[in-house]
Amino acid sequence: MSPVTAGVLQLLALIAALALAYRPLGDYMARVYSSEKHYTPEKWLYKAIGADPNAEMRWPAYLRGVLAFSLVGVLFLYALQRAQGILPGSLGFAAIDPDQAFNTAASFVANTNWQSYAGEQAMGHVVQTGGLAVQNFVSAAVGMAVAVALVRGFARSRTGELGNFWADLVRGTVRILLPIAVLGALVLVACGAIQNFAGIHEVGQFMGGTQQWNGGAVASQEVIKELGTNGGGYFNANSAHPFENPTPFSNLFEIFLILVIPFALTRTFGRMVANLRQGYAILATMATIWLGFTALMMWTEFAHHGPALQAAGGAMEGKETRFGIAGSAIFSVATTLTSTGAVNSFHSSYTGLGGGIQLLGMQLGEIAPGGVGSGLYGMLVMAIIAVFIAGLMVGRTPEYLGKKIGTREIKFAACYILITPALVLCFTAAAMALPTPPHSMLNSGAHGFSEVLYAYTSGANNNGSAFGGLNADTQWYNTTIGLAMLLGRFLPMVFVLALAGSLAEQKPVPETTGTLRTDKPLYAGLLVGTIIIVTGLTYFPALALGPLAEGLAS
Repeated sequence: MSPVTAGVLQLLALIAALALAYRPLGDYMARVYSSEKHYTPEKWLYKAIGADPNAEMRWPAYLRGVLAFSLVGVLFLYALQRAQGILPGSLGFAAIDPDQAFNTAASFVANTNWQSYAGEQAMGHVVQTGGLAVQNFVSAAVGMAVAVALVRGFARSRTGELGNFWADLVRGTVRILLPIAVLGALVLVACGAIQNFAGIHEVGQFMGGTQQWNGGAVASQEVIKELGTNGGGYFNANSAHPFENPTPFSNLFEIFLILVIPFALTRTFGRMVANLRQGYAILATMATIWLGFTALMMWTEFAHHGPALQAAGGAMEGKETRFGIAGSAIFSVATTLTSTGAVNSFHSSYTGLGGGIQLLGMQLGEIAPGGVGSGLYGMLVMAIIAVFIAGLMVGRTPEYLGKKIGTREIKFAACYILITPALVLCFTAAAMALPTPPHSMLNSGAHGFSEVLYAYTSGANNNGSAFGGLNADTQWYNTTIGLAMLLGRFLPMVFVLALAGSLAEQKPVPETTGTLRTDKPLYAGLLVGTIIIVTGLTYFPALALGPLAEGLAS
């Protein structure tokens, strides 16, 4: 069987698995967020934090809950890293330096999981399991809560109430993420991923000496890093490490975990707004972009010219032979089209055009299908932009799901789509203009510029994957990427929740013959075009200086 055929079969198996999970998981999540019942463990949590889960919140109160909870998470994780040297289970590792501790705390709370450190050489069991893994759960639950609040904005009318943040946070963690993570961890352990609290030990002979490895609760952290579209890794090699991702089957299973909730949330959206066809239209848009990017990535990596690449069957540099080009390409697109920083290959070693596909995937806003929660609310904001453009073309006030898109709503949507590009381009420009930051670049020219552009794109879009070749463990990059992650995560949430509150206050508009049908293929095509054009106009100059220049020159 040829590698290309094997890759197509892997893709088909992945699509089949996602299709089987789509309806039951999507319906289950809709029931979770619509339920009025509180389980006993949830009641204990509400009592512990002093929250009333039945109290409805308007968008400012909902936002205060998001920001307050996240601030406490940043402070706690920062303090845990700074105290690592005196904690049990530290494996002898010292406290993390202040700038790196800030970067890591911001990264995991912002659902980014950017790592400027080697996990097995810096973090002990307490920080890994009690700090980082916990944030993998709750940061994902925060994103899902914000997405559900926006969906309620469409579903409700004549009220500014969007639900209760604390109830949404707890339910997303306890009823959705935790059960799936337990089952997924068992699958990974069965595949060969490790799960223990072993210390550092020496193994075998490595270039004339012994090699040191430490154990850890790897499988349990691996499953939630993928399921919650967090990223990062217990080990520096990330999901290319055999302790995290042992076999081709575990590789495909991890890709499934990355994609299953973001895709299924479109079904949840359709259920909650009582119009499943609207959910299918969003699903079709996401799936079209994801399949297109996957096909392009596999083509660029399999068909790249050059005798060495042709002899190897494609661009194998930086890829695991266990997974091959297809398994690496599918994983790469899944991580960069979602807010998942996990990688099973060296992104910097992809072809020039392959690196451009990775960058563009993040620059779309990671909405196809995007991060857990963040992908859905990002896509719904783009849906509002698309109906606004359609309204301009036909001279009619735009409407979406029975809600008029007026001046206030379009301002919130415009602010949302402008924040992240502004962060990426401004920070990249500053890093290239100042004398010190470019010293961290391993490569010069177009590829070196791509390293810096990728770093800030990954940080501001809350992705967390790294292009490689850039020494990001400096005060400049730890601080600026940390700021980009926090601003790129929480500033957009401000406008999403403000938009949700504005929509919830409206009176539904009855559908007429002039209403744009947003559940039809024509609208899905318009939405795809809007996403590509808006992103292309924003980032094309920067992409032309980096991956496009490199790809055309090779």
